[in-house]
Amino acid sequence: MAEQAGADRIEFCKDYTLGGITPNFEDVRFLKEKLQIPVFVMIRPRGGNFVYSEAELNQMKSNITRLKLLDVDGFVFGILDKKNQINRIQNKELVKLAYPIPCTFHRAFDSCKNPLAALENVIECGFQFILTSGNIGKATKGIGVLKQLVEKAQNRISIIVGGGVRSSNIEFLNQETNASWFHSACITDDSFEINPSEIKAIKNHL
Repeated sequence: MAEQAGADRIEFCKDYTLGGITPNFEDVRFLKEKLQIPVFVMIRPRGGNFVYSEAELNQMKSNITRLKLLDVDGFVFGILDKKNQINRIQNKELVKLAYPIPCTFHRAFDSCKNPLAALENVIECGFQFILTSGNIGKATKGIGVLKQLVEKAQNRISIIVGGGVRSSNIEFLNQETNASWFHSACITDDSFEINPSEIKAIKNHL
């Protein structure tokens, strides 16, 4: 439905209510066989915080290695240290392992206290995208930070605006942030089902 409605790509995960974790291998295979648009796959071993044990890190590495065999189009993950700062060592390991597949640093970024410093660390790690609400939870409330991130990124990395992005606010977010990408679940009721009309409405306002 998302593809037919005009979505540019899919971020695929399971257990949406947990914020998304790594989906099943066979589900990714099925999706890749059916879709023409790019599929970016979440690499996250569990819900909760973004500080991972060595065993969890190894699980993430194993998932990346296996999913590369399916020619996925991107990976989405993010690792922090115990101070809620970017764990440069572990993120670099995963980005290197994923190469040449592009990586997105997901909304673990919004847990960082200094988003502008975090931006430089994420760039250093080799990510090509950052998904962020501007560190507040709702993109409409994080406009100031989102503007700064887009300006400071200077085309070194793409900022994906996410967090409550809907057709009712996409025009405002687009004008205020000058971001190139917008991320939305396009869920408009309690069913957790994608609303194709919402996708079309968002696209029509860009």
